[in-house]
Amino acid sequence: MPLFLRKLLYIGGMLLLISLISFLVIHAAPNSFFAAGELNPNITKESIEHLKAVYGLDKSLWEQYLRWIWAMLHLDFGLSFASGKGVTEEIASRLPITLTMNLLSMVFVFFISLRLGIKAALKQQSPTDRSIKQLSLVSFAMPSFYLALILILVFGLHLGWFPISGLQSIEPKTGMMKWVDYAWHLAIPVFVMVFGGIGGLTMYVRSLTLEILKSDYIFFAKARGIDEQTIRKRFIMPNLMPSIITILGLSLPGLIGGSVIIESIFSINGMGLLFYQSALSRDYPVIMGILIITAFLTLLGNVLADLTLLKLNPYAARE
Repeated sequence: MPLFLRKLLYIGGMLLLISLISFLVIHAAPNSFFAAGELNPNITKESIEHLKAVYGLDKSLWEQYLRWIWAMLHLDFGLSFASGKGVTEEIASRLPITLTMNLLSMVFVFFISLRLGIKAALKQQSPTDRSIKQLSLVSFAMPSFYLALILILVFGLHLGWFPISGLQSIEPKTGMMKWVDYAWHLAIPVFVMVFGGIGGLTMYVRSLTLEILKSDYIFFAKARGIDEQTIRKRFIMPNLMPSIITILGLSLPGLIGGSVIIESIFSINGMGLLFYQSALSRDYPVIMGILIITAFLTLLGNVLADLTLLKLNPYAARE
């Protein structure tokens, strides 16, 4: 079977399994979107039943799931209970914001962790190594919401250097200044996401680099008088790439999940904030739509990581 077809079947099978588990767990949670209406004496029981019939909640659980799967195959995630808009429309308007934040943070995390991890390994047991390890431990242990609140207090409220909420100023900018304004508003949120991601990856890169430095080919390279910069480019980096790409592919769910906290704190209208609001109101269609989109992006990231590894190491495709 061709590799592309196998990967496609893998994504389809995993999405089906994830959708089933998510659907059952969401509907097993207590209360529902209509719970507040059922407690309101001004709303009749007939009105509640009519609304449930409109949204298909009067059917059995399995029938609801099959109808939802059939609609999803046609890229129709239904209507939001809260806004009455299409779920696809709601997600499409917020997905670019979340993707931009996560891709930016992933790029920064990749380059910063790679540089710090290699430098710490090459300077093992030196003050530089100890400083990088301390920074990594602080990054790993620091809760993102706590760091976000500190930065808001210091740089937002006390110094007034950066805005503390939203994506644009009260007076909308135009032209190039519009993008500068976006970057200004995203500075603190992206920094929080980057700082929270570099700790674990930096220590992982350091550990891998130390193992590479013990290899015979590194010993002979140093014996031949090859400088450190060349050793880093020709021997360390190529051997690090497969493991780093795998880790980045697996870390994508954590980045997307972390955006729920960041977007809620900074009032950024992305998928994270939409998911949080939908979870509070039990807006089932929106919750399922976001879970499926997130799962698809995660699986796609893992597949792209696998294909990149095969490109770097063609012999792996024969295993």
